[in-house]
Amino acid sequence: MTISRTRGGFTLIELLVVMAVIGLLLAIVVPRYLNSVPKAEEAVLKENLMLTREAIDKYRADTGRYPDSLDDLVSKKYLRKLPYDPVAKSSDAWVIVPTEDTSQGAVFDLKSSATGTARDGTSYADW
Repeated sequence: MTISRTRGGFTLIELLVVMAVIGLLLAIVVPRYLNSVPKAEEAVLKENLMLTREAIDKYRADTGRYPDSLDDLVSKKYLRKLPYDPVAKSSDAWVIVPTEDTSQGAVFDLKSSATGTARDGTSYADW
């Protein structure tokens, strides 16, 4: 009686094929992921700017003047909290555009303090 002793396992060729398939999948996925992160950050920045500007406009429509600070928007419940700038990585680094007449409030608009240019070629500071 002969007993067959076959060992379970993978051959070197099988392992190389699996490694090649994994490498191919990584070559396709990684560039897409790396491009999607800045794209998402820019989309969040645009959305946060738009929502905060709408809150400033609503504050002016309700009170007849612009807010004296961004904290006024939070304390009067126009915003739940100060928006986050994902490009500048801060919620305190907004650039305040003041009103021409300081008796009408101090915050006319806000812009990002992020340096550099967006994927569309425009400067973040111009948004």
